[in-house]
Amino acid sequence: MSRRAICPGFSFIFEYRGYNGDVAHMLSPEDVFFEVLTPLGFRVRVTRGYWEVIISIKHPVMAGHEQDVKETLENPNEIRLSKNDSTVHLFYRQKELGRWVCAVAKRLDGEGFLITAYPTDAIKEGVRIWPK
Repeated sequence: MSRRAICPGFSFIFEYRGYNGDVAHMLSPEDVFFEVLTPLGFRVRVTRGYWEVIISIKHPVMAGHEQDVKETLENPNEIRLSKNDSTVHLFYRQKELGRWVCAVAKRLDGEGFLITAYPTDAIKEGVRIWPK
């Protein structure tokens, strides 16, 4: 479970994420690597530290492709809901014939955060929610 709240009057974002034990910390605006508005009307953000996890551990092939991920979230060709979790959205944007960038984001309490991003040659199953 992840919870984020912008704290009025303060210049930080509070993030709570249960992952291998409960972790809570505050993010300063400098910690946010990027934040974009999706066509579904919610924002997706990723911190510098978590982007490093994506490009060093999860999908090193995405290093240097931050702009592709932003474009995929802002202007996807298709958005699907995860088969397993209705709060998880898969954003797809075609890069070339038969190749896509997939940005996976979770929306919780109106806030969105990037779970991962990767290149793919297939769109996963799940309910297509955009475009309708």
